[in-house]
Amino acid sequence: MPEAFEQEHAHEQLTEINRAISRGMFVRVRNLLHEMPTADVAFILESTPAKERNLLWQLIDNDFHGEILEELSEDVRNGIIQKMNPAMLAEATEGMDTDDLAEVLRSLPNDTYQEVLNSLDSQDRVRAEKALAYADGTAGAIMNTDTVTLRADVSTEVVMRYLRLRGQLPEATDVLYVVDDDDKLIGELPLSTLVVTANPATLVADIMDQDAETIRDSMDESDVAQLFERHNWISAPVVDEDNHLLGRITIDDVVDIIREDAEHSMMSMAGLDDEEDTFAPVLKSTQRRSVWLGINLLTALMAAAVSSMFEDILGQLAVLAVLNTIVPSMGGIAGNQTLTLVIRAMALGHVAPTNVRWLIVKEFTIGVLNGLLWAVLLATVVAIWKQDLMLGGVIAFAMLMNMLAAGIAGVTIPLILKRLDIDPALAGGVILTTVTDVVGIFAFLGTATWLLAS
Repeated sequence: MPEAFEQEHAHEQLTEINRAISRGMFVRVRNLLHEMPTADVAFILESTPAKERNLLWQLIDNDFHGEILEELSEDVRNGIIQKMNPAMLAEATEGMDTDDLAEVLRSLPNDTYQEVLNSLDSQDRVRAEKALAYADGTAGAIMNTDTVTLRADVSTEVVMRYLRLRGQLPEATDVLYVVDDDDKLIGELPLSTLVVTANPATLVADIMDQDAETIRDSMDESDVAQLFERHNWISAPVVDEDNHLLGRITIDDVVDIIREDAEHSMMSMAGLDDEEDTFAPVLKSTQRRSVWLGINLLTALMAAAVSSMFEDILGQLAVLAVLNTIVPSMGGIAGNQTLTLVIRAMALGHVAPTNVRWLIVKEFTIGVLNGLLWAVLLATVVAIWKQDLMLGGVIAFAMLMNMLAAGIAGVTIPLILKRLDIDPALAGGVILTTVTDVVGIFAFLGTATWLLAS
């Protein structure tokens, strides 16, 4: 219910801003944008066509550009920063979280990237260069360096005095990290433990947790998200191979990863970029989608080529042309069910070499049971409908074969693609559809040619 209310409120804001723009009330638009939280402004920008979006960006106070850029999807953000000069972009990224700063810089062309990097102050430039040293999608690339560190030999009274002098803590801080003279992590002190410690003379070494779980800087971000989900962490320290404390990852970063992974899986099934701008220009969107449509056309031509092998039998028995779509369609649905489950299990880390064989056997068995069920049902319907028992038997056999192929393909295709470093969510659906179409058509028309041809 709260989500529905927020969405309705956001749509009201969008309507009001569009109405003000259409009437030329730009001062009113500026005031409305100034009063909104940065997340709401980002929502407005993402919900607006490119021409109006550029106008809105010009009306937004420059002081808020950096915060809004952090909230935008990649495609929309890239479209905006391409129109900003390096000096303005450097000013907008001032104070931006390290991981967001690195993400912005990675999206820039090489010449612009260097100009923006040179325009940053020395502190931001050092932060950016450290983050950019890590491969995209790793823990090092998404970590923040804003950590609070302590020594083990100080008292809790000294720690409390230091925190009061500091004034504020980094966002999502739930623990303070204890390091030695070489900045190696030796433990962590939860704020809850610090607050309830009665004796101010107690040393940090006596109350710190020495078994702090860490994240290696080279760990894949999806594995990081799984660890946070499994252990219900709010934050976690990032270390190098020598256990030097490099930074930390917080729950807000992990929520972004989980959301992006979910969007990636959903959009990839349709061959789309998970960060694609809904209101991107027509030609740009057309170009992106044409590539995937072309791939699908090739797979459709493969299925058509199989059908063309049986033109003679199709000419003799027109009823085969009517029934020819049923078997591939049922196989495609069954295969996609298996494919989706396996891709999800792989994303959650549930699929391992030790359980792959069991998974294949399971899906093979499901294919047998589903194949028998729907083969008998479909054979009965066709035999009664067309008064041809042999035709019913042909389609039943084809259905059983395609259900078996769909189950096995649904498991093996994503596993093979993963081993080849190809995204299963992106390519799995097309390959699976090709398999079920080809097997279904060949099994049905091939069997019909063998048994029914005159």
